[in-house]
Amino acid sequence: MMVRRQIGEQRTDPVELRQMQYFLCLAEEKNVTRAARQLNIVQPALSMQIAKLEAELGQKLFDRSVQGMTLTSAGEALVRLTAPIVRDAEHARQEMAQLGGRISGRVSVGLITSVAQSTMASASAAVASRYPEITLSVCEGYTETLIDWVNTGQLDFALINVPRRKTPLAAHHVMDEEMVFACRKDSPIQPPIRLRFDHIANFDLVLPSKRHGLRLILDEHAAAIGIDLRPRLELDTLPALCDVIATTDFATVLPTIALRQSLAGGTIRAHRFDAQRIVRSIAWVHHPRRAVSVAAKAVLDVISHDLAEAAAVAREFVEPSSSGTGSSSSRKDRRKPRRRAG
Repeated sequence: MMVRRQIGEQRTDPVELRQMQYFLCLAEEKNVTRAARQLNIVQPALSMQIAKLEAELGQKLFDRSVQGMTLTSAGEALVRLTAPIVRDAEHARQEMAQLGGRISGRVSVGLITSVAQSTMASASAAVASRYPEITLSVCEGYTETLIDWVNTGQLDFALINVPRRKTPLAAHHVMDEEMVFACRKDSPIQPPIRLRFDHIANFDLVLPSKRHGLRLILDEHAAAIGIDLRPRLELDTLPALCDVIATTDFATVLPTIALRQSLAGGTIRAHRFDAQRIVRSIAWVHHPRRAVSVAAKAVLDVISHDLAEAAAVAREFVEPSSSGTGSSSSRKDRRKPRRRAG
């Protein structure tokens, strides 16, 4: 595949699909050595192709420094333009291979952190074992970021928290998952027997920041019942957040799969809400005008299966309620939840 200049422009060599592939790999890796290794070519060959591409387009695509390669504004524009072309060409190759009974090709997937930490290791191993001709690339990100990357063709699909706003992507439901109250296993915290969501305003909380999709869900529920969530600490790295809960008297509210490893390790305990339950929905999204390849569907099936299993295992550790009625490590015992003025 080649992209030619418009009639009347200076005649130069056409841009080739291979150059686009090299450019996108370097844009992703941000390092010539790593990109060359990923492409299985020598570093000078990659540098030569990028220089040739810049000359052909008459644009500087990368800023080069000791820290690595960063895209210029022209480079960012070229990513948006070429990623769908390369993706469609790869899908065509995959579909032709499928005619011969093989499932192969490169699949790029985006996962929100809570899904990634629960399934990335096991799902990646399963894909490598079952589909040895699939090259899998997985990244983590916020829901909004992953939506943008799918929309621009940088990802084949992504698993995200169902967004509250309308998106240009096609979305398909994967699962619903309960969010639970969690604290250290031997913490003096004893949630009320009939734990409600508004009770959490009484505790010292650690929550994801407002950039995080899980925090958006919590804030929406808090606003609906008239309370403000004012966490003592905000952490977007969920494993680190779980470590804080396991070693302090702070508490949190997270989906069960995000807590699974800590629950299984016996370092924290989790309690279901008796009322005002919170459920987060996970969906997979893709661009509606780009076909989902057979290889991508195979990867999606593996991840979805592992995710369902992880959620089922995590639910086994969740306590239905606490036996206590107080909250000894709350900011003020038996204090009424804060309510918003007005």
